[in-house]
Amino acid sequence: MRQGHVDSLCVLPLAVERDGFELRRRGQLVCRALGLEGHELVRVVTVLSEVGRDLLGTPGLHVDLCVESPLGEPELFRARFTWSGPRVPGRDALDAAERLLDHCRYEASAGDHALTVGQRLPASQGPPGQRAEHARAALRDSGDLSMGEELRIQNRQLLQALEESRAQQEELQRLNAELEETNQGVVALYSELSAELEETNTGVVALYAELEDKTRQLRLASEAKTRFWANVSHELRAPVNSVIALARLLLAPGADPLTEEQRQQMSLIAGSGSTLLALVEELLDVAKAESGRLEPHLVRTDLRTLLHQLRGTLRGMARDGVRLDIPDVEDVPELVTDEVMLTRVLRNLLSNGLKFTTAGEVRLTVGTEDRAGRPWFVFTTTDTGIGIAADQQDRVFEEFYQVLGTHQRGQPGTGLGLPYARRLTGLLGGVLTLTSEPGAGTRVRVEIPACPDLASPDAPSGADGVRTDSLVVVDDDPTFVELLRPVLGRVARKVTEVSVSSRAVDVIRAERPDAVLIDLAMPAPDGYVLLQVLARDPETAHIPVVVLTSTDPGDVDRSRLTHARAVLGKTHLTPERIALALALDPAGPDHTPPAKTGEQHTSGEATP
Repeated sequence: MRQGHVDSLCVLPLAVERDGFELRRRGQLVCRALGLEGHELVRVVTVLSEVGRDLLGTPGLHVDLCVESPLGEPELFRARFTWSGPRVPGRDALDAAERLLDHCRYEASAGDHALTVGQRLPASQGPPGQRAEHARAALRDSGDLSMGEELRIQNRQLLQALEESRAQQEELQRLNAELEETNQGVVALYSELSAELEETNTGVVALYAELEDKTRQLRLASEAKTRFWANVSHELRAPVNSVIALARLLLAPGADPLTEEQRQQMSLIAGSGSTLLALVEELLDVAKAESGRLEPHLVRTDLRTLLHQLRGTLRGMARDGVRLDIPDVEDVPELVTDEVMLTRVLRNLLSNGLKFTTAGEVRLTVGTEDRAGRPWFVFTTTDTGIGIAADQQDRVFEEFYQVLGTHQRGQPGTGLGLPYARRLTGLLGGVLTLTSEPGAGTRVRVEIPACPDLASPDAPSGADGVRTDSLVVVDDDPTFVELLRPVLGRVARKVTEVSVSSRAVDVIRAERPDAVLIDLAMPAPDGYVLLQVLARDPETAHIPVVVLTSTDPGDVDRSRLTHARAVLGKTHLTPERIALALALDPAGPDHTPPAKTGEQHTSGEATP
């Protein structure tokens, strides 16, 4: 198979110095005819002259100038020097050929030598062999030149090359000057930006210190407010109880007879005292909840009796034309919760509905849902009252806030009902959400875990009361994790701590824990993002998740916590609250524990 084509242009013997001038002249003619100009021409002619001069005087020295056309490659101008004897090319000649040209190859065999040098030719649109024919024609028409003319031509070429080099050097100097000027500008800009950044950092540090001081002041103010509520509520309870007791004594059947007007007045005193006592109890509970001292007392609860008592207590509050619908329940899962807290939550919601409903009905529905194999109760109150505007639906959960409007006139209340109900729901491990539309009524949904086995009298406690095999806690606050560690040690046999949230998902996939505790406020990705990732991943979607927050659990964005089982405040966390939120069995999970069991360990740069 044909690998290419070689067109020989001329063969020159090299015996005397005059032959070296002829080689240079013919090399120039051939290069121009083949399309080599400028620096490429000078390089080729220089190499031919250098090699010819170096080998001059060797026996049988010839040079063959030709055009080689390899298949699929650019054409090549080639000069092949051949000679015999012991002489080898000098190192300078070979270095020049290798440095200046595209091709250089030296061969020696049995006293015969060959040195081939070559340069790639620019692309041509003509047919193969056309450039070789042009080169041969240029050689035929060149005639003979004297040595003086040859030297003048060489001098012109050298001057032209020097002029081009000088122009390139001037251009390089100009570019260097521009680069130096640019560098100076960059250095000046960097200095300016560094100064601005330093000034900004100083301001940030000052602002941070100011914020720390403001935070401390707010914390102290909040603590003072909580102490004030607790003290005032505690001091008010005794005289209010006395007022109620005295009114009841005066109204008792064995007491001295009263006139009808006196009896009516004493009834009003007793009723007002009871209302005041309920308000004092609410204030005291709110103060306890804020300080973390309000803990649920979990017992088995007779839901049917609880609803019957609500029905009897609230029936008298319904206006004419308003129907109160509280159902009887049968065949529901066992409910273990704080009966008093749940009663207060439902009473607050239903009384709010009755207060602002003038026609229609106030209804309570009770349902159950299965979540990760655990039953949850869902209590929903709906009314046909005035409703709440969209821009007020978040504010109604602020303590002491009341929606302004004519409908509030003549209506008793302090603005504590909904915030109080949400706090109690959070303590029960649940979630309270509200939806409303002006003129169409309000709907409040309370979701709490049934947790049938948590408060069993036979449930173990202390170190023997471990309820599950493994937990993963994701929190970047080492102080909080340090305080939480002994609490979690009573809930799980193995606790994995992750302080870098970006590693949390990988750790959870690897550990396959029975439950996960996640802090909301962390560097990206925060707790909200982690919840979404865990919910979308089939490998982690089934794992129960409890959200931890240092803010009021009622203030978090509930719409982004659909995958969370519960929201717990970080203050005064107890094993019972965590176990209640997770709805764990005292006996632990049913599945086989993971292979890696044992003591607590850390992962992801957690506090050791």
